Amino acid sequence: MSTLLRSRAAGRTSDVVMIKPLSLAALVTLALSGCVAPVGPVEVTRFVAPNPAGLTRGTIAVEPAPGMVADSLEWRTYAAAVGRQLTLLGYGEQAAGSGSQIALVKLQRQTYRPERNRGPVSVGVGGSAGSYGSGVGLGIGFDLSGPPADAVETELAVTIKDRASGQSLWEGRAAFTVTAKSPLAGSQLGAAKMSEALFKGFPGRSGETIQVK
Repeated sequence: MSTLLRSRAAGRTSDVVMIKPLSLAALVTLALSGCVAPVGPVEVTRFVAPNPAGLTRGTIAVEPAPGMVADSLEWRTYAAAVGRQLTLLGYGEQAAGSGSQIALVKLQRQTYRPERNRGPVSVGVGGSAGSYGSGVGLGIGFDLSGPPADAVETELAVTIKDRASGQSLWEGRAAFTVTAKSPLAGSQLGAAKMSEALFKGFPGRSGETIQVK
């Protein structure tokens, strides 16, 4: 709320706006809203086989790629998100081991601490000269922001194969990095975002890398 005061002086009218100071709770809310972890775009690369017969048609089963553990909660979360996207594309999802095509899902996630770009203390030297004298100034700056937050890097890879022949019809990789505090660092939201980005504009142009926000 603001109060508008009008004052008259020397025959002129001026408007003075009085701003009510924000409460401590409001300041904390604004600070937290400004600290929401930024979400970078998802980097997506697709490869499409020449004349891939049967893409988006028929039945498909989502199965773990070699080296993946199908019983892990993370893999099952991402596999379910991939299955939803395939259904939206027109596939009929089937149980593992059945279906005319296979979607092999591979997931890699790692958490790391980004390196600081600069040291916590910086020193600057400035000089000036002129007809009224010369001088040299020394400035010291302290970075009080603390160490950078942990980052979570996730890569989702899907390969669609014809079950009978084993031919790869389509391959796609999606990767993005967010801070560990971001809601998208969790499997539930991250799986939905990455799967949607991976199949956006399916099948895509072979060999092209795009950024999906």
